[in-house]
Amino acid sequence: MAAMALNVAVIGLGWWGRIIVPLASTSAKLRVVRVADPAPAAAGFAAEQGIPLSKDLDDVLRDPEVQGVVLCTPHTQHTDQIVRAASAGKHVFCEKPLSLSRVDVLRAVDACNRNGVKLAVGHEKRFEPPIMELMRLVKAGELGTPLQVEANFLQDKFLSLPADNWRLSAKEAPAGPMTATGIHLLDLSVGVFGPAERVFACVRQLGSQLVNGDTLGILVNFRTGGNALLGAVLATPFDGRFAVYGSKGWAEVRDKAHPESPQGWTLTVQLRGQPKTVREYPPAKAVLANLEAFAEAAAGGAPYPVPQSEMIANVSALEAIFRSAQTGRVEPVES
Repeated sequence: MAAMALNVAVIGLGWWGRIIVPLASTSAKLRVVRVADPAPAAAGFAAEQGIPLSKDLDDVLRDPEVQGVVLCTPHTQHTDQIVRAASAGKHVFCEKPLSLSRVDVLRAVDACNRNGVKLAVGHEKRFEPPIMELMRLVKAGELGTPLQVEANFLQDKFLSLPADNWRLSAKEAPAGPMTATGIHLLDLSVGVFGPAERVFACVRQLGSQLVNGDTLGILVNFRTGGNALLGAVLATPFDGRFAVYGSKGWAEVRDKAHPESPQGWTLTVQLRGQPKTVREYPPAKAVLANLEAFAEAAAGGAPYPVPQSEMIANVSALEAIFRSAQTGRVEPVES
């Protein structure tokens, strides 16, 4: 007998929330039973989708039909919303970044664990089939000892946003592109190496009107000794790659299009003493796969595949990147 769908409420109906709601409706594992957003424009979207609308999170949390929430809200609101939802006994899927500081992510994780609810985060790149294969190669030791990650996530979608959009504010998005695209690359790097030790980051406004910065370069040193060289840019057409170089070989995933509308990927693998292999992957719904993994974990099925230790390590390094971008110095990562 098939498990029942998890009843969720989507909180925040901006750009990403309006993608999540219809996407979730295509799944047998999720059912959106409520949406919430105080903006007047939200009423029209909710009516189009045929889903009840709440003005705020508290109203959602009082609804006994809601079993979990999907947070698509401004970054500074995440931690408090996670704690409130967990305290109400609701499972939580939170868009990235989970929090903006180590102290906050520890509070969020603790609230979910104390209340016995599952916590998931919107790092859909982990659910892309070629990235999953690359990670398998790493974990199986086929690339040898991981030495270095080199990765880019570039896009120009934010160029059309109004100047007062929260995604462009220094409060919600320190270090410019970091919370938009760089956070995904940092997450994958943590998945390869584990916790970071120190970081150096430089952000500049070079090619756009984005006053919070459009060009970000990062060097991350990990406790294992490995490095990650990460680039995140908001002023150029889309490009995405993630490469891991090891002592026995290397593997690189290249995106063909932005994850919002995937067109597939190319995975190249070069092992010492063997021919280089190139494999093409068709488009896949990685965002939906992430949501379904959350729903399955909430229903008592397979554990959510991103460990909480890596969620914490990611935000700990993120906070150090914010500091480095501001001070211009190498900054230690708190542990």
